[in-house]
Amino acid sequence: MIQTSDKQKFSYRDTLKSMDTEEHIDLAFYRPIGYMWACMAAKLGIKPNAITIASIFLGIAAGVMFYFTPLWMNITGMLLLIWANSFDSADGQLARMTKQYSRLGRILDGLSGDMWFAAIYIAICLRENATSEFFSAHPWVIWTIAVVTGICHAKQAAMADYYRQFHLYFLKGEQGSELESADALRKKLDEIPAKGNFWKRLVLKVYTNYTVNQEQHTRNMQRLRTQLKASFPNTFASQSFRDEFRRLSLPLMKYTNILSFNWRVIALFTALFLRMPWLYFAFELTVLNILLIYMVIRHERICKKLTEKLRNGEYQN
Repeated sequence: MIQTSDKQKFSYRDTLKSMDTEEHIDLAFYRPIGYMWACMAAKLGIKPNAITIASIFLGIAAGVMFYFTPLWMNITGMLLLIWANSFDSADGQLARMTKQYSRLGRILDGLSGDMWFAAIYIAICLRENATSEFFSAHPWVIWTIAVVTGICHAKQAAMADYYRQFHLYFLKGEQGSELESADALRKKLDEIPAKGNFWKRLVLKVYTNYTVNQEQHTRNMQRLRTQLKASFPNTFASQSFRDEFRRLSLPLMKYTNILSFNWRVIALFTALFLRMPWLYFAFELTVLNILLIYMVIRHERICKKLTEKLRNGEYQN
């Protein structure tokens, strides 16, 4: 247990988002290691964003190592990527310990993973063009596949994060979730003077666009949010509604976890051990896209069902 002030003490369990949304591999491996890093950082006065930035460099270095064909270099890259993800776990755990939350931190956290995988994608493309007879004869093919896969990857990660935050919103309340509204973010952006606030406005604009993209693919979820405001104008939501939402949403959390880091990396490492890195692209384009579509359909049905019940006057306080 670490003490961050005279009044606050945080145990390992306090640094977790929730047991509903944690993935088994994270609980068994990354979260304990992340907690160790977070405790060390708290004692040294290191900020969460500094850990996130360090993870970016580690992840990019891992990607570089995947360009080379010797297996020992690939294994070195795997270890670097595991190290990077332990830092990615630590920054969130440290933020929860020290209450150092920020939109910049949330953006950096998402950007770090994007930069890791951008480096990995580039390394795979260069490697396949250098070693594969087919791809060296048709170099545009692997790059096209990589771009399409990257777009799908971004969509998968964004939606998994959004559904996880929505679940936390009803499980732990507004303070326990990072769920945002695009309309509210636009209003905040309009309130920030343009003069002298370039970077602040840029960060908020990027985050607003990210949220808009999430909302565009969750129409029924947005209708549910609107109906909740109408049904509970003076309160957050009734406990009966929150319990029902959790019951319906909890089985979907395993899909958000599959669409996150760990299962992607298992597929990536398997492809590297098989000496066929392109198989990783095939995994993301097929297995993960099928899971994404299934998860969106299921979640939208849940939101539609709950919206209708709210309109019928159920789940009153």
